[in-house]
Amino acid sequence: MNPEVSVICTCYNHAPFIYECLQSVANQTYDNIQLIVIDNASTDNSRRVILQFIDQYPNTIFIRSVNNIGLCKAFNQGLGEAKGKYIIDLAADDVMPPQRIAQQVKAFEELPKDYAVVFSNASYIDTSGKLIGYHYALGNDGKAQGVVPTGNVYKEILRRYFICTPSIMMRKSVLMKLGGYDETLSYEDFDFFVRSAHDYKYHYIDEVLMSKRVLDGSMASQFYLVGNDMLKSSWAVCNKAYDLSRSQEEYDLLAERIRQFIKKCFVAEDAQQATEFRKLLNYIEDPGWETELLVFLCRLHLPVNWIYQFYAKWQSNRKRSLMQQGVPFVQLDS
Repeated sequence: MNPEVSVICTCYNHAPFIYECLQSVANQTYDNIQLIVIDNASTDNSRRVILQFIDQYPNTIFIRSVNNIGLCKAFNQGLGEAKGKYIIDLAADDVMPPQRIAQQVKAFEELPKDYAVVFSNASYIDTSGKLIGYHYALGNDGKAQGVVPTGNVYKEILRRYFICTPSIMMRKSVLMKLGGYDETLSYEDFDFFVRSAHDYKYHYIDEVLMSKRVLDGSMASQFYLVGNDMLKSSWAVCNKAYDLSRSQEEYDLLAERIRQFIKKCFVAEDAQQATEFRKLLNYIEDPGWETELLVFLCRLHLPVNWIYQFYAKWQSNRKRSLMQQGVPFVQLDS
């Protein structure tokens, strides 16, 4: 009676964390799980650790890439092997509490078929597993403070990052209808959120059902590195959102998101991508003098990135301190 859930775990140089991650899948209270592990050409001991786990759990499907093919393509390899009704995309450094899958499946089975995603609150842990804070700050009752968007969330997806991506469970039929992850992109969540939330609903479970590990050099910090591909991928997703959006409010929200990306282009010293974002913004509204000035400054190739990197280290330490005091991540990241 319990539908199968496929957990797709992609690993790249996560040797210190991969065993704990996989063991958290084995420790689930839910008993109908297909575990698929992809080693995306790790150069550390990740493969050896994975094989040690498979010695104990031989039903695990293991895919080893000879060359690093990128996160999206690696996930799609796993998706090709997935038999489950529902899918979890699990990073190799994160940890699932034992009740996660059972609670999310229960929620999904009670929802209409126009719900594509079930997500939850999440905790943040450091390299040693120490609790740093929560995605949504908890009240005295252990529930998230404030209102978490649920149901039709497309406009909120355009507005800001509010979902802790590792907490999501996806309906496989929707994922397949979308063609899996877009393999031309360097990261997956913004694109998947935009494409799925436009036509489907999301459901929030007010429980902490994921532990996301915070590491130096995280994907979010890579947005600001000189020469990164993530801004180009973000531009591609914004183009998709432009084609999908219909109301003036949706276009206004997208315009504000584009302005945020132009600021990131300035920090990353990426004049070409800033210009492309500015062209897209111009289809929606007049960019205005402030945006025009920022794009112009990008073209001057000012060496601002080293200043930002110094600031980012200070800001990261400050964020961790505030999260330990109960300030929600979504508020810090908005």
